[in-house]
Amino acid sequence: MTSPDSPSVRPVTRPAQVAGAIAQLAALGVIGAAAFSLLFSLLGLGIGLLFVIGIGLVVLFALVYVLYALGWLETQRVDGLYRFGLPPLRPRSSGRPGFGGFLRTVWIQAIDAATWRAIANLAIATILGWVVVALAGLLVSGAVLAFAPLFADASAVRLARTGIEVPISWAVPVGIVAVLVSAAGMIGLGVLHGILARAIMVPSREAQLAEAARTSSRQHAGAVRAADVERTRIERDLHDGVQPRLVSVGMTLGLAQQKIEADPEAAKALIAEAHTSTKAAITELRQLARGIHTSVLDDRGLDAALSALVARSVVPVHMDVRLDGRCSRETEAAAYFAIAEALTNAAKHSRATEVRLVARLREPGVLWARIEDNGVGGARVIPGGGLDGIVNRVLAAGGEARIDSPAGGPTSVEVSIPCAS
Repeated sequence: MTSPDSPSVRPVTRPAQVAGAIAQLAALGVIGAAAFSLLFSLLGLGIGLLFVIGIGLVVLFALVYVLYALGWLETQRVDGLYRFGLPPLRPRSSGRPGFGGFLRTVWIQAIDAATWRAIANLAIATILGWVVVALAGLLVSGAVLAFAPLFADASAVRLARTGIEVPISWAVPVGIVAVLVSAAGMIGLGVLHGILARAIMVPSREAQLAEAARTSSRQHAGAVRAADVERTRIERDLHDGVQPRLVSVGMTLGLAQQKIEADPEAAKALIAEAHTSTKAAITELRQLARGIHTSVLDDRGLDAALSALVARSVVPVHMDVRLDGRCSRETEAAAYFAIAEALTNAAKHSRATEVRLVARLREPGVLWARIEDNGVGGARVIPGGGLDGIVNRVLAAGGEARIDSPAGGPTSVEVSIPCAS
């Protein structure tokens, strides 16, 4: 059963909504025409200059994001008027680095269905706006005609915008009819606008369920992949770090056992060496455990956990974190993992001398973070690698990750994760 609060059944005929729709349609009758003139001008200019040293491509790229901007404004306008609960449009991203990733990002943005729905609604609203402007002129003309006997000296009065000559004896009834017809037409267009906006902008129940299923599938795949990457990382760290150190401790203790009677001083030195190696192995195990679960993240939040992470970084980090509240444990853990992995990559591979970390809680309920280093760039998402782990961990939390690393740098990792994932 459909909820009464569902956007698909939410009323669009409240007097305040109809009045607001009429006012907005009247404005769009003027502004919308200018907006579409700009769009067609950019399209014509881009196609005309397409083969002129690539200038046309730049114009067409600009057209894609002008369409996005208009779609965003239209979505905000419709949702502000009718409270459909429409999610704000967000720039689409391929998540791939380099120029190829940029081209794919532009293409994904150009075919974004939500943007085109908003543009279609804007086009229809603009046409309705032209009619509303005409009806508003007719209403004013009818009102003037209804009072014409009080000031007109001629035997007939012209009804403006129609070219109809009305005898002065018929001026009052014809003027009243014109006012009523034009007012009824404007109200009808206001209601029609709400109905069409709901049909165009609000996805059907089936589409919402299908999108929810696709999102769940992507998150499940990301979670599985992130778990595989994390398991591989743990195995690698144990195999390459702790395991050889413990083997070395065992061999050192074996040598000490052989020398303990013949050369006690050498045995003592070997035991001291084994003790030092054991403490180093314990430290590595603690760091490994901290990578799996960070207790400070649960106890004091992401801000404190990031401060501790930055303090251990071998690359200087300029930290600008402003988090006014807490998010879910899954969200904070995903963000922490992404930032920690990005700092690790900067230290190991990018030859960076400085990293900038920015994190914010953005409306509505999105945790956003950006990590940028001044290294050599050229980072690629490799299956099983650190960047692959970032993408899948963030995807599993219902968020998006964008990695940009052109040759020569800089490398930036940007993640957006819903706060209540």
